[in-house]
Amino acid sequence: MRRVTVLAASLLLALTACGTSEPTEPQANESAAAQPVSVTDARNKKVDLPKPATKVVGLEWGVIENLITLGVQPVGVADVKGYTTWVTAAKLDAGVKDVGTRGEASVDAIVALNPDLIITTTDEAANTITQLEKAAPVLVVRGADAKNAIPQMKKNLELVGAAIGKSKEATEANAAFDQAVADGKKKIADAGKAGEGFTMADGYKEGSTISIRMFTSGSLLGAVAGELGLKNNWTGAGDPDYGLAQTDIEGLTKLGDGSFLYIASTADGGDVFGGDLSKNAIWKNLPFVKAGSVHRLSDGIWMFGGPKSTEQFIDATVQAVTS
Repeated sequence: MRRVTVLAASLLLALTACGTSEPTEPQANESAAAQPVSVTDARNKKVDLPKPATKVVGLEWGVIENLITLGVQPVGVADVKGYTTWVTAAKLDAGVKDVGTRGEASVDAIVALNPDLIITTTDEAANTITQLEKAAPVLVVRGADAKNAIPQMKKNLELVGAAIGKSKEATEANAAFDQAVADGKKKIADAGKAGEGFTMADGYKEGSTISIRMFTSGSLLGAVAGELGLKNNWTGAGDPDYGLAQTDIEGLTKLGDGSFLYIASTADGGDVFGGDLSKNAIWKNLPFVKAGSVHRLSDGIWMFGGPKSTEQFIDATVQAVTS
């Protein structure tokens, strides 16, 4: 699978003397911030920290988005340029350091940042994780689970929140996501669109070959669209983690009516549906193309992110389907 290539704003609680030399009583939140943290990650490995992590390096964009969502800017991330292009729901501070690419991070660059936690996913190679653990504790979350896409997304946010002392914020963010789903579902129902078909895709060109990824009902976005009350017209199976299936232009001929939703990036890879395929005879005769039901969703909606990116997808999908 193509890896389109995901901060910890340390919250330093400074004691103030208040103009007196009298000892200052520690505040309740200061005491909580100093408490040891113990979490069990996706490897079923216990990760112990002397206190909630504040200097965090994120190596996948989903976990980086989660950190920022919870109010912590990472000190280092993998592929800053790619993250900025593909993830707009949670923005990086200008000073965040780039530590290499996703799947090939620079251990030296990470060590130089002296992090107190590194967060990555089960997509990371085991030998790389072993190397990283020589630099700092490593928390591994599962990238995705096609049998449990939405609960896995929430679980990842909660795990990151526990490691950085932001469990309350994680609960609130997941509740906001649930509300966004409920609101979107109502808008689609009110528009008389409940039960209508859709497909979600992205595509890319390598040489002269165009590959198309279909988001099955097991993908995160496919699962969310299903919760909105839409019916996925792509019924084939996807991979066990991300729920993605591969096809080509001929493979789209099995699709019927309904909205064809897709995400592209002008800055990275371009728009194969609006560009390369727009003059293709097969594409032009697909029922959803002839019906004018092809919708390019906004650039920068990360397809494998956390609640914030997924809320962007909800807004864009509701707008497309009800317009």
